[in-house]
Amino acid sequence: MIKTLLIANRGEIAVRIIRAAKELGIFSVIAFSEADEESKAVEFADDAVCIGQAMSKKSYLNVEGIIDAANKVNADAIHPGYGFLAENSFFASAVESAGIIFVGPRSETIALMGDKINAKKAAIDAGVPIIPGSSGEIVDITIAKKLAVELGFPVMIKATAGGGGKGIRQVFSSKELEENIDEAKREALAGFGNSGIFLEKSINKARHIEVQVLSDGKHFLHFFERDCSLQRNKQKIWEESPAIGISEKTKTKIFDAAISLTKKIGYIGAGTVEFIYDSESENFFFLEMNTRIQVEHPVTEMVVGIDLVRLGLEIAGGKSLNLKQEEIKSRGHAIEIRINAEDPANQFFPSPGKILDFRAPDGPGTRFDSMLYLGYEIPPFYDSLIGKLIVWDENRDKAIMRLKRTLGELNICGIKTNVDMLRLLTQDKQINAGRVNTNWLENWLINNLNYLKSNRREVGK
Repeated sequence: MIKTLLIANRGEIAVRIIRAAKELGIFSVIAFSEADEESKAVEFADDAVCIGQAMSKKSYLNVEGIIDAANKVNADAIHPGYGFLAENSFFASAVESAGIIFVGPRSETIALMGDKINAKKAAIDAGVPIIPGSSGEIVDITIAKKLAVELGFPVMIKATAGGGGKGIRQVFSSKELEENIDEAKREALAGFGNSGIFLEKSINKARHIEVQVLSDGKHFLHFFERDCSLQRNKQKIWEESPAIGISEKTKTKIFDAAISLTKKIGYIGAGTVEFIYDSESENFFFLEMNTRIQVEHPVTEMVVGIDLVRLGLEIAGGKSLNLKQEEIKSRGHAIEIRINAEDPANQFFPSPGKILDFRAPDGPGTRFDSMLYLGYEIPPFYDSLIGKLIVWDENRDKAIMRLKRTLGELNICGIKTNVDMLRLLTQDKQINAGRVNTNWLENWLINNLNYLKSNRREVGK
């Protein structure tokens, strides 16, 4: 069993992991940057160790510094959370080589699924349907143009090492393909250290459906699906479970596909298999696998009543899953919305600063995961996510009503946030009817930008 855990992350996910560790009797140590010295995670953890300066590359992305910190506090294990080094196979391998438990899958599994082309090949080997596209990396523009015509425009240019919605471009003609392909390679190289790209057919009216999986290497379980179709720039904003408008027969096929892939690659730990669902043909295709705990994991926890982070720690500590698939039930409906420190009326410009007033929502079926507190100074160096509001109720209509109520209670003053935008989304007829896809929010923002500008709150009010 794990005795001492180093959490190599920050923000709400660090707080979440600390809580799970404490409930298991694990001594928790937070690795923090100089900018996060006053964070809630530092306050909540049993111990804390500074790993460097504010900039991520000198702290949260510093592999050597994190491992040195783990050795300093005699940590048995390191939990990477999500983002930063969570899906970095080099980091996972370095942790393993240091004789420390990496809370997550093996480094070779991360490497396999982190390369989108190899991940697609693994899906094919597992009998999982994939999106039509190139069989390998695109190196010749002439071949790329020919393939794009065969697939039919629009097509997606994707980075082979991409993730988090980065390194993706949609093009609608051969001319656009030629104009974007070199820039996409440069963007991929700058973002991921790998200039490789490939092409995929763009699915019209696509929905983003993902399956939560958990495995100890012998027992492979799914925890049903999440619908993550409400996205801006491929970044999720609203997630829910169950997904409405998809037959139970199709869902079962999606679950079977997710389990087939996890078994094929010998997956261990918590992960998410992501699919694109074509609303027109009712077909689904493998998109990618996230080899870590997801931002939206609370949605699943709310409908199945199981602590996924705690289970992940137990698996890493050598404990077998004491669960059978038939024992996992989905009940009611849960929705998560992401609270970001940014200004939707000003191209979502980041809004760091001091929290002058703060009130978290409360009540039945309500959960608010965040690192906020009155007087907290949000640093300007990291992702804009500052909290997640999750609600549960007996059905989707009631869950949306509860979401409206809790958003009315939420009060964050001193910075700009996307809360007013989220409140407006809960009133939209298309969202209430569940008629959205991955492109829907972008169009909605265009139509509602003037409203957001005219109703923007002043900072501090």
